[in-house]
Amino acid sequence: MLVTKTKRALTAAAGIAALFGATSAAAEYGLNLTTGVTPISREAYDLHMLILEVCIGIGVVVFGAMFISIIKHRKSRGVQPSQFHESTTVEILWTIIPFLILVGMAIPATKALVAMEDTSNADLSIKVTGYQWRWGYDYVDNGISFISSLATPKDQIYNKAKKDEHYLLEVDKPLVVPVNKKVRLLITANDVIHAWWVPALGMKKDAIPGYINEMWFKVEKAGTYRGQCAELCGKDHGFMPIVVVAKDEADYEKWVAEQKGEAKADEQAAQRTWSRDELMARGEKVYNSSCAACHQANGEGVPGAFPALKGGAVTTGPVAGHISLVLNGKPGTAMAAFANQLSDVELAAVVTYERNAWGNDTGDMVQPSDVKAAR
Repeated sequence: MLVTKTKRALTAAAGIAALFGATSAAAEYGLNLTTGVTPISREAYDLHMLILEVCIGIGVVVFGAMFISIIKHRKSRGVQPSQFHESTTVEILWTIIPFLILVGMAIPATKALVAMEDTSNADLSIKVTGYQWRWGYDYVDNGISFISSLATPKDQIYNKAKKDEHYLLEVDKPLVVPVNKKVRLLITANDVIHAWWVPALGMKKDAIPGYINEMWFKVEKAGTYRGQCAELCGKDHGFMPIVVVAKDEADYEKWVAEQKGEAKADEQAAQRTWSRDELMARGEKVYNSSCAACHQANGEGVPGAFPALKGGAVTTGPVAGHISLVLNGKPGTAMAAFANQLSDVELAAVVTYERNAWGNDTGDMVQPSDVKAAR
């Protein structure tokens, strides 16, 4: 019996120690904020801990006074309650002390908020655009642009394969930034409200159509940091991850050169004539990443929500109308405009694929030059 009670006591003590113990234990159990990898995230963490300590101190004083009063002045000891109606001294104290506490908390909080909003003197500016359901990045200073989409295999999503460590937190093209540089983000949206959020960076901003929000961060440690859209934005809200890769300056410059080389290669690719097999292979990839979320992988759509492309009026009708719809979207519907999301090669490939997949077999081939002319 004694051994059993001892074991129970040790188990309880271990649980309490894990719950209220060191910061590492708290972090392991997800009971606290993380310090992040930016000055702002650390400042937010320090402010959080300061306010927590103040709250604990207030709790100790208030509950300590309360329990002491209950124990030492209880009726069973024959204590008679004091009779008074007001005390100027007490009223002054309980006004001044909370006021000083609030001022003491407001000063560091204001300092942190001002720092969060100070986007001046940035080393790099990037425009971030939220789409349903992906992110577009435009490097204002060096002309790099790309779309970042979910890269988690569909077999994992549909439980046909084991989910890996970064399930739904993988993208085909991450946002790449240099370490120890102030990065300014200009955040907006193309369709509905999204929110750009990476916990390790310590900040989150809404992406609102027709409006530009600003935020900044300076990553101090090279690595990969993951986040998600934090605003309910429709059917595939949960499939809109963010991945930020911070590189040393030399590696970052190398990445910039590679991106410019790829952009030049894409320009050259748009000027040549593509074969049917090339267009179909490229078009299938583009369709699965950009269109299948609404129209389904088999092209049958969702009745009442998203029209079928298999045997559809658009995909079997005039080619010009099909290109125009994909380029410009359809106002008042969920059909987004892809003119700013996909290149001429990608648009030509996906239109060709849609017109020849699932038994449509129109035989039509759309070249990048046709898309460029339609723009």
